[in-house]
Amino acid sequence: MAGETASISQGHGAQQLLEETIGANLARTVARLPDGDALVSVHQGLRYSYQELATSVGEVARGLLALGVERGDRVGIWSPNCAEWVLLQYATAEIGAILVNVNPAYRCFELEYALRQSGVSLLVAAETFLDGDYRAILAEVRAGLPLLRHVVYLDTPDWDGLLRGGAAVEPAAVAARAAQLRPTDPINIQYTSGTTGFPKGATLSHRNILNNGYFVGEACGYTSADRVCIPVPLYHCFGMVLGNLACTSHGACMVLPYRGFNAAATLDACAAERCTSLYGVPTMFIAALADPRLAERDLSSLRTGIMAGAPCPIEVMRQVMTLLNMAEVTIAYGMTETSPVSVQTSRADELERRVSTVGVVHPHLEVKIVDPATGEVVPRGERGELCTRGYSVMLGYWEDAERTAAAIDADGWMHSGDLATMDGDGYLKIVGRIKDMIIRGGENIYPREIEECLHRHPAVQDAQVIGVPDARLGEAVMAWIQLRDGVHTTEEEIKEYCRAHIARYKVPRYVRFVEAFPMTVTGKIQKFRMREEAIRELGLEEAAAIETA
Repeated sequence: MAGETASISQGHGAQQLLEETIGANLARTVARLPDGDALVSVHQGLRYSYQELATSVGEVARGLLALGVERGDRVGIWSPNCAEWVLLQYATAEIGAILVNVNPAYRCFELEYALRQSGVSLLVAAETFLDGDYRAILAEVRAGLPLLRHVVYLDTPDWDGLLRGGAAVEPAAVAARAAQLRPTDPINIQYTSGTTGFPKGATLSHRNILNNGYFVGEACGYTSADRVCIPVPLYHCFGMVLGNLACTSHGACMVLPYRGFNAAATLDACAAERCTSLYGVPTMFIAALADPRLAERDLSSLRTGIMAGAPCPIEVMRQVMTLLNMAEVTIAYGMTETSPVSVQTSRADELERRVSTVGVVHPHLEVKIVDPATGEVVPRGERGELCTRGYSVMLGYWEDAERTAAAIDADGWMHSGDLATMDGDGYLKIVGRIKDMIIRGGENIYPREIEECLHRHPAVQDAQVIGVPDARLGEAVMAWIQLRDGVHTTEEEIKEYCRAHIARYKVPRYVRFVEAFPMTVTGKIQKFRMREEAIRELGLEEAAAIETA
């Protein structure tokens, strides 16, 4: 397959790649905008100018050196969103330590696995978050972590002690360490969300994440006048790359509304801080749109933002653009292993592009769509697996050569596992996961198509579609539906609506009304858990046990 008919595209842009470390990039911004707003943590009542941010980052970096942290050592962060998270992110980058992001939702087994597999020697942690007692959890697994030498708890004398210890270290020691670093050095390990199997530690460099944050900010049109509300978790690329690094590389202000996601706190922060940009996964935007006080807040300062992390329902996108005043909102698509964004819509795209596609390839990257069975590039308009190549592709999975080789092929293409199509202008649509595809009696069914249909129903706030075992057809379609507040409908009415709008073989056999969906802390729906619950509740164990070729 060759020429314009092939589903392959290369990104072009006037801006060159940033061939510098994160610390060097931050220093350039501080020199340009010392008094500009850099960071506001609303729930902590903390504000930093860029000069104050640089000073505080330096204090944390010196504290790490005082504890003996060497270049390449792994420093873990296990905490919800807070100012200290941001300080540690830039301090570890400044001294060449590798920041290991630990999911705040992790409990004993997951925590021990991540800390042991990455070899964390120093852990900075909150004491509690939601229903998790972090001290108790860590005490239970500490014996299995012989490399873990230091634990520093936030909001305790531990953190103050870290800063006091750094006072004995000269700033020149930080500068000397920084001078040794290269943009291609590993700087971050991010564990995949763990929706299936053991988490994998995607290892990312300064060059990976600094450039990705920069080009995301370019797509959003960021300047020093922008104030970006970041309710998404910092432990995930969405928060620390699309959020923090996009801001600091453009001199914009990072606004943290709350420890975790809270729709009311997010909207309050946008209004009070006059935010110009708001981030979220679709479930977050859906919750914000459903807030009963939405219309009472002045959100006129908002203009742009990013919806990403999961497929974005078209109707939700339309409401975000109108009800939240985000006329320039963009859709971004990617994965942790590509730092994360590969494609993004632009503010200049017409409405239809921004509500129905995930955009075009980013500058300095390539994307292609291949037949999962043969690896051959498919013609434009045909479904296939989306692959990415370029500066954003991770260095590999930490100490896991086998799984790295399975994800990145010999030609440097990162295989996403996502099904996509590319149109004649290079715009991509994500149409499902290879593993999410439902095969019903030989018919391939993509859940995204049914979900889009259900989102147009006036009673439906959110919908997720899965396949469940069926002895005769192999799989049957099931819809989990979250209704709007105060609205009632029936299973049969939902099915009738689907019959009027989609092919009959796609109409859900089962409909379940739920208050919420099982999901990861980043808002990604855990469809494997939905399937497990459905099998149990519907009594489909026998059908599930049938072996298939």
